Amino acid sequence: MPHDDRDVSVVVPPSSTAPPQDPAPAQAPDKPEIEAPPLQTVGRGYLLWLMIASFGGSLALMVPLSYSLAVRIDDLAPGHEERLGYVTGSAQAVYLVLSPLIGLWSDRTRSRLGRRTPFMVGGTLLGTAALVGVALAPSVLLLGLAWVVGMVGWSTAGQAIQNVQADRVPEEQRGRVSALTSVMTQIAPVIGIGLAYAVAASTFLVFLVPGVIGAALVVLFPVLRPEGDSRALVHSSGVTLKGMVASYGFNPRKFPDFGWNWLGRFVFFMGLYFNTAFGTFFYAQRLDLPVKEVAGIVAVIGTIGVVAAAGGAIGGGFLSDKLGRRKLFTLIGSTVFVAGAVTEAFAHSLPQLVVGAVLMQFAIAVFSAVDQAIVFAVLPDRAEAGRYLAVVGFAQKIPSAVAPLITPLVITVGAGAGGEKNYTQLYLLGAVLALAGGLIVKFKIRSVR
Repeated sequence: MPHDDRDVSVVVPPSSTAPPQDPAPAQAPDKPEIEAPPLQTVGRGYLLWLMIASFGGSLALMVPLSYSLAVRIDDLAPGHEERLGYVTGSAQAVYLVLSPLIGLWSDRTRSRLGRRTPFMVGGTLLGTAALVGVALAPSVLLLGLAWVVGMVGWSTAGQAIQNVQADRVPEEQRGRVSALTSVMTQIAPVIGIGLAYAVAASTFLVFLVPGVIGAALVVLFPVLRPEGDSRALVHSSGVTLKGMVASYGFNPRKFPDFGWNWLGRFVFFMGLYFNTAFGTFFYAQRLDLPVKEVAGIVAVIGTIGVVAAAGGAIGGGFLSDKLGRRKLFTLIGSTVFVAGAVTEAFAHSLPQLVVGAVLMQFAIAVFSAVDQAIVFAVLPDRAEAGRYLAVVGFAQKIPSAVAPLITPLVITVGAGAGGEKNYTQLYLLGAVLALAGGLIVKFKIRSVR
């Protein structure tokens, strides 16, 4: 008879001379401390509302970062654009410190609404209230304090949306879902700036309109696609200081590819944030326009850039899957970013600015989408994906906090007559860092093609 080689479990009976043994308790430490809900294939309806929630969260968070905070600071402290860096950088730093605690709390939350929904809704409410404070703040100091609250709120909501993806979406759908939600987060600021420009006569509405719309879209997701009761899930231990500290790190000698990818992402995103943090002031200087009149131009450039970004994310992801080559595309992304940054550095006309911005948006999308696939391939332990993905997140969060704080120093070195800021130097530095990040990923990672 032919032998059937299909997967068969073989049970060996215990020896007749030895009593049956209980399962060895030594195996317990290998089990994950937190029980996660099962992965489920997501349908089109679920994916649609996940994309809408991602759009809403990005709309509320990114419009202030890319436009309205600059306008508000220009009202309160004209000519002191460096204060934008202090405000945004400080808020990012505060969230950077709090985010692991919020993540641990979320992982262990047991409620009728689920683990992530309370943070999604709570963060949205906190962020919306903070936008009112930012719009009405009578000084830069109070504005900065209000924005710290806003950053924590909206970032918590966004983190909850990402955690839902990790909880729910199976491996075979992650690339597609990641690409589509990424496109939504890039479209949102462009549409949001257009909304802000439409109500530019009222500073209060500039903040509130994108914020309220974004809040509604985020909250609709758990309402229409409930997460499910999480009270049945268990965890085997509480949070300790030692465990929390240990969760921040990893052994780069034991997991070199994970370490090199982390470093490559860090360096690339440092260059990216150097070249995007002060975009509103940069365009105002190069086009010789008041800051308030830049919104329309930013919206036009952003709209064109979003098309390029969508093509970069989807095209890069699909091609890297088809060819089985990841690192090549991260290098292509970083190289194209250099071309865009150099174009911006020496641009003094709208067409040049458009070309540079489109190249950078395309490059960012290619690098981010494909490098995310590399992240999953080099994770040290998929059983602890939440922990390691949080560590990966710092490679982007730290530059977002540090770059705005360093940028004011960079643009004042070699500044022109009359205090004109040295944006050429800033954009060239961003180009060098982005290329270095791509080279690290391409030539140091060994286990991924």
